[in-house]
Amino acid sequence: MSAAEKPPGKPLGPLPQGYETFNGQLAIGGQTAAQLVQQAGGTPLFVYSREIIANTMMRLREAMPARLHINYAIKANSHPDVLSYMADLVDGFDIASGGELEKIQASGIDASRVSFAGPGKRDWELEAAIRASVTLNLESESEAERALAIGNQLGITPRLAIRVNPDFDMKGSGMKMGGGAKPFGVDAERVPELGRKIIAAGAEWRGLHIYTGSQALSAEAIIETQANVLELADRIATDTGHPLPKLNMGGGYGIPYFHGDEPLDIEAIGAALEERFGDLPASLKDSHLCIELGRYLVGLAGVYLCRVVDRKVSHGETFLVTDGGLHHQLAASGNFGTVVRRNYPAAIATRFDAPPEEVQHIVGCLCTPLDKLSDKGFLPRAEVDDIVAIFCAGAYGASASPAQFLGQGPAQEVLV
Repeated sequence: MSAAEKPPGKPLGPLPQGYETFNGQLAIGGQTAAQLVQQAGGTPLFVYSREIIANTMMRLREAMPARLHINYAIKANSHPDVLSYMADLVDGFDIASGGELEKIQASGIDASRVSFAGPGKRDWELEAAIRASVTLNLESESEAERALAIGNQLGITPRLAIRVNPDFDMKGSGMKMGGGAKPFGVDAERVPELGRKIIAAGAEWRGLHIYTGSQALSAEAIIETQANVLELADRIATDTGHPLPKLNMGGGYGIPYFHGDEPLDIEAIGAALEERFGDLPASLKDSHLCIELGRYLVGLAGVYLCRVVDRKVSHGETFLVTDGGLHHQLAASGNFGTVVRRNYPAAIATRFDAPPEEVQHIVGCLCTPLDKLSDKGFLPRAEVDDIVAIFCAGAYGASASPAQFLGQGPAQEVLV
C-alpha cells in the first residue's frame, strides 16, 4: 500500500510512545503480553507501566515552572499500587469521595496532602475528611455550614477552601466544568462573602479551587483559561480581603485518543505560566499554586489486554469476540460521553510487529451491540487465543466502567 493510499476500515487512534516489541509481541516493562497474562493467571488484564508514568512526570516537571505543584486526581486510576507509586512523584492528591479517602489512607499516604472536591458530600465524608486534616473544597454555602458545624462538634479546626464556578469555561474541553448553571462549586460572585464567613468562623482558610474543563488538547485554550483563572482568583481574593494561601488551578490536560489527535504542547503551557508567575498580583504572591491532573499522568501508561475467544464472520465482516468488553473499558466502546464513536488505539498484542491485512471488529462478551472495543480496524489477522491490546487504558478504564454488568466482574490490574 502506498503512502498516498488510505488504509481500509476506520482509522485507529495513535499508538502511545514507550511501548516495545519483543519476539513479535507487545512488551510492557520488559515482559511480553503473553508473559504478563500468564503471570496474572489470565485475561482480561489492565497493565500499567511505571516507566511511562515516570517519563510523563519527568517531562511535565521540566516543562512547568518550578513553583507549580502537581497533584494527582485519583479518580483517573485508584489502584493501590498506582497510588503508592505516585506518592513519591506528585506533590498532592485530589479525591472526590469518602471511598477514595479510604483508598488514600490504605495506601499509607499522608491525608494532609489531600484535597476533596465533589458535590453532595455526606456528613460522614465531611467528618472523615476533617479528622484526617484533608482540605475540603466546598461546593456550596450549605456544605460550608455543615463542615463548620462538624468541626465544632469534633473540636477540630477544619481546613476549608471554596470550589468556584467561574463565569467562563475551557474552550475545546471534552467535558466543561465551569460557566453557567452547574452543580459544581459556588458561583464566582458569591465566593467572597462565603470566604469571609469561613475565615470569621475560625476555620483554616485554604483558598480556592477553580476547575473549568477536561481533556483539552489545545495549548492555546489551556493558556487562556489559566490566565483567566489567575485573574479571577485575584479578583476574589481582593474582594474577600485576604491573600490566597492556596490556588488549585484545575487541570484539563488531555491525551491523544483518536486518529488526528495531536499531543498537548506542555512546553508552551509551561512557558506561558512561567511568564505569568513572574508578574503575579499581591494577592497571589505567596500562594501555593497547583494544578490537578489525572488522565494526563496515567492515561497513556495503561493497556487493556483481552483474549480472542471466537472469530466469526457475519455478512462478510469479521468479528473478533474477546473475553473483555465495555464493562472494563467503557470509554473505548464510545459509551462514556462521546457523541461520535471513534476508535481508541488498538493492536493484536501477540502479533505486534505483523503488518495489517484485515479489517476486523473487536467486540466483547456482553450481549449488547454497544460492546464494541474497536470498529472496523485495519489490523493483522487474528485467531482464537490471540491477545488484543487496547491502549490509553490507564485512566478511566477500570475506575470508570461497570465491572459488575451481567455479572462479569472486574478485570485484574498490575503495575509493572
